[in-house]
Amino acid sequence: MSLLTQRFQQVYFLGIGGIGMSALARYFRAAGLSVAGYDRTATPMTDALVDEGMEIHFNDCVEAVPLSYRDPSRLQHTLVIRTPAVPSSHSELNWFINAGYSLMKRSEVLGLITQGQKTLAVAGTHGKTTTSSILAHILHCAGHNCTAFLGGISTNFGSNLLLGNPSGANHEIVVEADEFDRSFLTLHPYGSVITSMDPDHLDIYGNESTMHDTYRSYASQVSADGILVVKEGLYLGETAARQLRYGVDSRDSEYSARRVHIEDGNYCFDLHTPGFVLEGLKLGLPGRHNVENAVGACALALESGTDPGSIPSALASYTGVQRRFERHISTGPSVYIDDYAHHPSEIRAAISSARELFPDRRLTVAFQPHLFSRTRDFMQGFADALALADRVYLLEIYPARELPIAGITSSALLDCIGIQDKQLMDRSALLDQFRKEPPALLLTLGAGDIDQLVQPIKTILLP
Repeated sequence: MSLLTQRFQQVYFLGIGGIGMSALARYFRAAGLSVAGYDRTATPMTDALVDEGMEIHFNDCVEAVPLSYRDPSRLQHTLVIRTPAVPSSHSELNWFINAGYSLMKRSEVLGLITQGQKTLAVAGTHGKTTTSSILAHILHCAGHNCTAFLGGISTNFGSNLLLGNPSGANHEIVVEADEFDRSFLTLHPYGSVITSMDPDHLDIYGNESTMHDTYRSYASQVSADGILVVKEGLYLGETAARQLRYGVDSRDSEYSARRVHIEDGNYCFDLHTPGFVLEGLKLGLPGRHNVENAVGACALALESGTDPGSIPSALASYTGVQRRFERHISTGPSVYIDDYAHHPSEIRAAISSARELFPDRRLTVAFQPHLFSRTRDFMQGFADALALADRVYLLEIYPARELPIAGITSSALLDCIGIQDKQLMDRSALLDQFRKEPPALLLTLGAGDIDQLVQPIKTILLP
């Protein structure tokens, strides 16, 4: 595996239920290490990790930490990994710090795991999870020895972790290069896709220009003999790595999807590359933005040596990622789709895809804003995107790691949305509303805990 698995015997996670943290937990567990952790609430993910043999508790209490992880004689053999969502006041965090444990952020651990390995990374404000999961699926279908750390549950793999054989020949690692907290600067990949650089995480960067500078720093870390696959329209300046552009209906990009059309609910297109054309490719995901994500993934896979003949069947068999335009009810009186969208651009893409697939249905959107700072920074952008729906229900802002900001509320956002049919609701009232008036087409959107409403909504709306 890695130097970390050779040095440590047990790993404790502060925030084990997060999508990125849980993938690492599964990685260390598969390597034979003992794994335990804390999270704020029980979720289907923490339930799954417990079923896989990990001990997890949900109260911030040092005494709740399993004894072996508090044993002074095992301190040198214990790694503690924290997520930025855990506050500095957290009692378990401070106990581990004061006791002298080896403490790392998730991004640092990922940087060490990928060190010395052929790493293919996907960066960007939007599209990271879909693009990286398509890339991992292509490599897996092509018979590559591939490990992948994904930011969502791949429905093909049934997990956010794909395990290859790190000590085997030609091992490759696929990772998401997360710009939050400048985490992607721990990575030095062989190749990378950059999908987008829309402003986000301005609580970290301060302004869009600083964020773009950090993306350029990341791009400069791609290997000099490697490949940088960049969405058309993004500018990163000169890099040691060879740059290639990709897009949809582009005549100037080296990789482009052309003749894009829909057949039997699937997107079909021809993939133009620098040396050949793959005709009649099929992708089951909705939306031109996902065609674009597929082109970026294909470009990096092909430039990394993947057999072109494996691309058509890989794309056709790709089934997506949970909470990425996940269709829970596709026919009947109510169609229900859930998506992780938490940025104005993502909301626009989700609504556009729903309109394209179901043009004759009235569209209801239930949205949970994520972070006070993001809501503040993009208040009008959220309002304009949500106004593309016929009806909007807003939940209260999910705070995650943040404290409230004066004047930044879901009520304030609601006032900005330029449609009449809109309402602020709590969870219970939302479910009651769906019982009274089942929507013809429903999108639930957000990156907080709105996903916990998916099953209750399905139960209400299923015929």
